[in-house]
Amino acid sequence: MIGRWALAPAEGGGAWLAPLGADARPAGPVLREPDLVEAVRARLPEVTRWVWRSSAELLPRLLAAGVRVERCYDIEAAELLLLGHEGRLGEPRSAAAAWARLRHGPVPPDPPQRAAEPGSQSSLFEPRAGADVPFDALLEVYAEQQRRHGAAEHPDRMRLLTASESAGMLVAAEMHGAGLPWRADVHRALLDELLGERYAGGGEPRRLAELADQVSEAFGRRVRPDLPADVVKAFTRAGFQVRSTRRWELEEIDHPAVAPLIEYKKLYRIWTAHGWSWLQDWVRDGRFRPEYLPGGTVSGRWTTNGGGALQIPRVIRGAVVADEGWRLVVADADQMEPRVLAAISRDRGLMEVAGHDDDLYKVLSDRAFSGDRAQAKLALLGAVYGQTSGDGLKNLAALRRRFPRAVEYVDDAARAGEEGRLVRTWLGRTSPPAAGSQDGGEAGIPQESDEVPSGDGEFTPGYASTNARARGRFTRNFVVQGSAADWALLMLAALRSATAGMRAELVFFQHDEVIVHCPREEAADVAVAIREAGELAGRIAFGETPVRFPFTTATVERYSDAK
Repeated sequence: MIGRWALAPAEGGGAWLAPLGADARPAGPVLREPDLVEAVRARLPEVTRWVWRSSAELLPRLLAAGVRVERCYDIEAAELLLLGHEGRLGEPRSAAAAWARLRHGPVPPDPPQRAAEPGSQSSLFEPRAGADVPFDALLEVYAEQQRRHGAAEHPDRMRLLTASESAGMLVAAEMHGAGLPWRADVHRALLDELLGERYAGGGEPRRLAELADQVSEAFGRRVRPDLPADVVKAFTRAGFQVRSTRRWELEEIDHPAVAPLIEYKKLYRIWTAHGWSWLQDWVRDGRFRPEYLPGGTVSGRWTTNGGGALQIPRVIRGAVVADEGWRLVVADADQMEPRVLAAISRDRGLMEVAGHDDDLYKVLSDRAFSGDRAQAKLALLGAVYGQTSGDGLKNLAALRRRFPRAVEYVDDAARAGEEGRLVRTWLGRTSPPAAGSQDGGEAGIPQESDEVPSGDGEFTPGYASTNARARGRFTRNFVVQGSAADWALLMLAALRSATAGMRAELVFFQHDEVIVHCPREEAADVAVAIREAGELAGRIAFGETPVRFPFTTATVERYSDAK
């Protein structure tokens, strides 16, 4: 029995198929089937992995027909990772581009990603014009990718990375299909309570208008609190020099405009990002279905295409309500990135600290910081994020004495970045090259959307500058955050497999948090499955180490009740 088959859509709803041998070449005749879905369904018992151009091209049709694929290999997702490993991140990653490179021909640019269309929520899962290649060419691209895996620095790890990225595509498509349970009536009630009634004409709701008046009254002149330049100018006239309207900077100022301004900014974000218009656009039939983009940033963290799913305000989470008789199992990985650092650095002392399910920072503080948990946390996160000035330098010195290999690991990554060299995650995801950057990033490279603390304590985008010191901070964090993203992919794959026989559905994931929607009677088993998936992912990713990857889980009816 041949367990790996290549698959591509054919005209008229049909399919091209071919069994693949150990050499990644066809191990039998290429078949033309009249119906793609039925061709897959008929071979489910014998196929262990499907090889196809793009999960976004095929999964929606299969999921709509009730066909669940256990494993796949996404050629375009793998191409992006392989290009990165070869120091070529930013080159077109489509199968058509890979085929052109293989033939030494002109390489077509990647088709632009379609923006998500509120209401339809289907743009991610539509064929991309101009991206098709003949089936025999697709087979050649796949075979060449297998050769390139073998040429990687750690071939087995690279194969695991591309396999896990493909698994992430399966999870993302299934979460899109399941949707996050969302009560529109509860959401509207929350907005009414927070923002007050809406005025005709689409202007600001009552509460925002009141706060805007309070801000203007405090300054003694009309000020638009939604315009940062206007606010900075008003503070300057009042004798206060501010660089921005960030909350931490405003809180340092003793002025009557500060309190209403901070409240206005908080509510304004809710109104514009998750207000009535968002609710009308994005919630259908009791579900919010964001388009997840696995590997959406260079570190491997996920993003979404529209909808703001990864930034749901805490107060709005009350609208995420389980169906009748169902529950939400909400799980957070405990201190994930420090545990990952212990595993990838192989620092014996830090691995021993991370070998407990207890609060890692508390254990660390008892070992090296005289019981001061806050100092222990600052020291460890400072080592990861590059905060090495002031108290950060003193804390880093204490950390270096007790855990030299861990600190050396991120120091080496920082030096590599400063010198313009590539750095890799444990599995082989590779940082962008230093050369050719424009405005902080290479053309075609997805940039970090998450914020990481810089050495001076401010928050700046992870790949926002071309200077050596900024790049060093980025690569220092990249090896840890990216390896954590690698672990998270394996955790999701393990959890998907563990819940395959249940009615439970994975409905949400961001960085270190996962939500499973399940019947009430399955909740306890789901919580166990999550914890076991975390440990299994740790063993698969990093081998047998003492490091534990525990989760804090909560079984709730509303997302807001989880914390």
